[in-house]
Amino acid sequence: MRDLRTTLAQWRTAGSPFAIATVVGVRGSAPREPGAVMAVAADGEVAGSVSGGCVEGAVYEAAMEVLDGAPARVETYGISDDEAFAVGLTCGGTLDVLVQPAPHELDQVLRSLAADEPIATATVVDGGEIGSQLVVWPNRATGSLGTEGLDVATVDDARGMLAQGLTGTRHYGPHGERRLDDVAVFVQSFAPPPRLLVFGAIDFAAAVARVGSFLGYHVTVCDARPVFATRKRFPEANEVICAWPHTFLQRTRIEPSTVICVLTHDPKFDVPVLEVALRSPAAYVGAMGSRRTHDDRLQRLRDAGLTDAELSRLHSPIGLDIGARTPEETALSIAAEFVSLRWGGSGQPLRDVSGPLHGGRDEVGRNADIDADPWDTVRSLG
Repeated sequence: MRDLRTTLAQWRTAGSPFAIATVVGVRGSAPREPGAVMAVAADGEVAGSVSGGCVEGAVYEAAMEVLDGAPARVETYGISDDEAFAVGLTCGGTLDVLVQPAPHELDQVLRSLAADEPIATATVVDGGEIGSQLVVWPNRATGSLGTEGLDVATVDDARGMLAQGLTGTRHYGPHGERRLDDVAVFVQSFAPPPRLLVFGAIDFAAAVARVGSFLGYHVTVCDARPVFATRKRFPEANEVICAWPHTFLQRTRIEPSTVICVLTHDPKFDVPVLEVALRSPAAYVGAMGSRRTHDDRLQRLRDAGLTDAELSRLHSPIGLDIGARTPEETALSIAAEFVSLRWGGSGQPLRDVSGPLHGGRDEVGRNADIDADPWDTVRSLG
């Protein structure tokens, strides 16, 4: 949805009717995850994708039927390995796709996405009025799924899921009872883009900023030297900050999704900023340098009072071993490491790894059917 925001806003402004198809369930090693969106305008224009090419034709036909007055519905598509291979994909699977007219609440969703506000949508996909929707923010909600009890339970869960950036399906009784046999509600979280903080305004930092921007991170480059920390040198960064790295890091927002890359190579810069970073909730902290530099840095950090547990969080030398030489190759190595950490990847060649290629998301089951009681903990965060 975030990728289609501009197009959908333009269609809305022009008054063009359109339908939205959303992947709400995945079984097997399917090419797209829950939340993938394809939109179809009444004039036939298409934006987005739900499978990368396998079932788009069938989804298009369903969307045109909805635009002609058919009710919202969930369609199930099985993608054989042969069909997937024919359109250039590596595997098949089964997709559940909700096809519905653009909901009334969409304008509010688009505005929040444009402002990078955290927001979640909760949509009935089975057992009730399919397509009915709640829109949930951390401090308010609008819309209804049919009953007050169902709305209250869903808002509670959606806020907890939003706090964790989770997308998935919850099941309830008709009045919000915690059971699995009546109403299925698909909750999609739109948390603000994760942050990538790059310290050290060097050529490697420019490459890391480009890769981070491509991956959807909000990229900040920081360096204390004004001659290097310039917008001209880092056009892909969202922010270029001229400040001492540790001073900036102490006053900026660091979240559990934040990635920190320290590329300064200079103890007077990197030791103070790492002291702050390793005591923060950041998901990843990496530092560039040789093994000798790393050993010296560790001793300096120990002298500064960091514990072994804190030091164990440091990824240094930074990146995965792919034989990188150029700044661009090094940026790819670094990004591969923090993406692997985010999703629980092994960093091994896929041919040497058993199990589903697109399954097993270990980052708290980010895209999963999440009906188990452990989510009581998540709900308490909301």
